[in-house]
Amino acid sequence: MITTEFLTHIHLFSFPPHLCLSLTEPDCGRKQKLAEIHQALISDPVDIETLRRAAASKGGLLTDELRRKVWPKLLSINVFELPHKPGRDVRKNHKDYNQVVLDVRRSMKRFPKGMPAAERAVLQEQLIDIILEVLKGNPQLHYYQGYHDVAVSLLLVVGERMAIAMLDTLSNFHLRDFMDPTMDRTKHILNYLMPILEQVDTELHDFMIRAEVGTIFALSWLITWFGHVLSEFKHTLRLYDFFLASHPLMPIYLAATIVLHREKEVKQTECDMAMVHHLLSRIPQDLPYELLIGQAQDLFDKYPPSLLAKRAALQSRKSLSISTFQAFQRSTLHQRPDSVLQRLTKAHGSDTSRHGLEAALPRDRGQLWGRGNRMVKMAVWGLSATLGAAVFAVAQTAMDWGPEVLLQLF
Repeated sequence: MITTEFLTHIHLFSFPPHLCLSLTEPDCGRKQKLAEIHQALISDPVDIETLRRAAASKGGLLTDELRRKVWPKLLSINVFELPHKPGRDVRKNHKDYNQVVLDVRRSMKRFPKGMPAAERAVLQEQLIDIILEVLKGNPQLHYYQGYHDVAVSLLLVVGERMAIAMLDTLSNFHLRDFMDPTMDRTKHILNYLMPILEQVDTELHDFMIRAEVGTIFALSWLITWFGHVLSEFKHTLRLYDFFLASHPLMPIYLAATIVLHREKEVKQTECDMAMVHHLLSRIPQDLPYELLIGQAQDLFDKYPPSLLAKRAALQSRKSLSISTFQAFQRSTLHQRPDSVLQRLTKAHGSDTSRHGLEAALPRDRGQLWGRGNRMVKMAVWGLSATLGAAVFAVAQTAMDWGPEVLLQLF
């Protein structure tokens, strides 16, 4: 039997340089990234640092199939212990029910264009239940308008049960400051924006101070992780890859890079609060996202929150998201791979088997698993012919993990 340690030491699943000669550079880089993600997921413990780097680096997690595998690991979620679907009682006597329904009904643009109305209606009902289920289980949390934008982004990728688990974790950590009864903590997070601008472009910072524009233009960016303001869902997913792998303040660093990217437009605008706010609150849809993500990471490394807090007299202890982040990150470092979790689940007599997990995922995922046997055999044959017998053994160990990554290697 080939062990994870053996694979890790000899790097069987990396691509030798000569095999990339017949591929274009993007294709080779994509396949290498797929292999690295796969290896990180089957390592024991899961190589969470590699997964974070993959999610933040160019292209992010590449496909929704990979997101369904990696997103839960980034949040330390056991896919074999997902919450059950909400019952009918979740809507009874809930103080936020009416507001949630109104927001979800107005969220039609967040669903893919061309989706049948009946299918969208089912998803909207699931979305209502997801939000109410998380709020019901966390009475200390308060619903805010824009919360549904985060929830729908998760639902469309990972399905109802996984979305509940992810939204619950995000609500208690990354989004926690936005879920207070007042906006005090949210304003505190927004207050990091101007100090970042001041470090990079003093002239732009001073212009915005004179215009008295404040930071409210970035509120919807921050509390929805840009989901509310981007028209292309693929861009939203790319940002979610980045944010899930990053510090809770990373959205505000990305907001700063967007303002800096539009520096000429801002400076050419009349120095008036209404004019500048109007310009900045309408985010361009053709932004160079990969460039901005890289710049946001650079800004975070150069001007970390601790440095900004000292310079701007900000108090990180006022942010629950910041103060709990290190402990949250540590909690993700000792996760077992899904193959081990599945065996442990079966050993404990749980009803949540692969079939149960399949039922918790979006339809296309179930269909892929349903036809997986024949297709994974074809993938393994192709892989062994391409990379040799050693990688054939690696591919065999990956069958339980799922066929999707193997299929993408060709």
